[in-house]
Amino acid sequence: MASTVPDRATPSGIPVAPVYHPDDAPVDYPTDLGEPGAYPFTRGVQSTMYRSRLWTMRQYAGFGTADETNRRFKLLLEAGQTGLSVAFDLPTQMGFDSDSPRASGEVGRVGVAIDTVDDMHRLLADLPLDTVSTSMTINATAATLLAMYLVVAEERGVPWTKVSGTIQNDILKEYIARGTYIYPPGPSLALITELFAFCAEQVPQWNPISISGYHIREAGATAVQELAFTFANTVEYVSRAVKAGLSVDVFAPRLSFFFAAHSDLFEEAAKFRAARRMYARIMRDRFHATDASARLRFHTQTGGVTLTAQQPLNNVVRVAVQTMAAVLGGTQSLHTNGYDEALALPTAEAATLALRTQQIVAYESGATATVDPLAGSYYVERLTDELEQRAEALLKTVDEMGGAEQAIARGFFQEEIGKSAYALQLRIERGESVIVGVNKFTDDQEPPVMPAPDYSALEREQVERLRAARAARDDAAVTRALGALRDAASYANGAFQSPVVPTIVAAVRARATLGEISDALSSAWGHYQPS
Repeated sequence: MASTVPDRATPSGIPVAPVYHPDDAPVDYPTDLGEPGAYPFTRGVQSTMYRSRLWTMRQYAGFGTADETNRRFKLLLEAGQTGLSVAFDLPTQMGFDSDSPRASGEVGRVGVAIDTVDDMHRLLADLPLDTVSTSMTINATAATLLAMYLVVAEERGVPWTKVSGTIQNDILKEYIARGTYIYPPGPSLALITELFAFCAEQVPQWNPISISGYHIREAGATAVQELAFTFANTVEYVSRAVKAGLSVDVFAPRLSFFFAAHSDLFEEAAKFRAARRMYARIMRDRFHATDASARLRFHTQTGGVTLTAQQPLNNVVRVAVQTMAAVLGGTQSLHTNGYDEALALPTAEAATLALRTQQIVAYESGATATVDPLAGSYYVERLTDELEQRAEALLKTVDEMGGAEQAIARGFFQEEIGKSAYALQLRIERGESVIVGVNKFTDDQEPPVMPAPDYSALEREQVERLRAARAARDDAAVTRALGALRDAASYANGAFQSPVVPTIVAAVRARATLGEISDALSSAWGHYQPS
């Protein structure tokens, strides 16, 4: 018997029926599901999933100075974390040295300040780079930060072939949702393509990109838009790499993804299942990739925008629900937010509790006992199909515009996300979407005031370190390295004069600063100006 007319909907607007029956979720097992570890990977990218190996517990951290962040990394590793994740401050993300007038007041505020390779040495001090995987959330300056990481490994005697991790390096979502872009799309995309080839050849365990739906979702997108726009960007990156002559099966196995986990448990878990199936079909059907290149491997972070300053301990429960959604959905790596992050950078106590949340789900909940535990639920299978179909329709719209770059230029992504964010805010204000402690079950208590670091002192100390580093280096060598970088980066007809990534590495070795390298590239490419 078919279910009755739906009277509720998921946050993406998918109608939810009072009850589901077998004919609500007709599934062709070989085509739509398949075995775990086999195409189309709906049920997971590994045959045994968490029965053999848990996801990587990778807590995101970046606190003012490299030394302070290093101490937090060690605390988290001692608490059982299995991977590192670095947050950088805004000047580092935007290509400004800490003594730039443009950096004033922002140094170390939302992450760690990295001006030189010596800062990177301090960030990674005493950490085993040949065994610990590191993720770096950086985009416009991604190639420079990766070069710094590699030079640190080199100077510590660790071969690049043993270094593992991920650089976010997803510039398209910066134009769409986040705004930390520097250069125009043409050379930015060409540099990303070059980095694909560089990593495949020289740093084979490194993921050269983490294509991010997370920031798209944080900007107000629905789960459907998160899927569609992430894969529209994916098609753009892969198409450009193939056009540049790279074999898809050389670079695609190292592509990784980054998604959000919000609080609608079943829609989120179904979203991750739909994402694997969509990606597998895109890679096989559009790019004729092998199955090894069609496995969607992704990191998840619990929803930053879902955290509330009011009644902040409620966030502990939100994060637990979101953690369960990510695990039930089959994530490969997970960051759980601290309950106090709506107020300030997370305290050590909150960061440790966030990690403990993952550990409780891993070891106490039973969610890891079997692969894809939600499979076969009529509701979940219906949601998986609905999310895929709606995202595919939206992806087709982007294709008809000429792809992601053209859709960004026309403002399509930005406008669609803006509409969704506005509609959600209206639902919250009308009480149709309940936020516990905000528009229902409220109290009269003011949000707690969190102590803040002395950012002015922190900035002065970082500037002093930067100036000391400049005074100690060989200026002639830096000048030569930056000149070579400007020459290599000369961009015409979609190509560089010569390979850019090796010249960035050479500039880092010579102790050029992040800002100097960024300025050299800006002199060749100019700055992006949104229309």
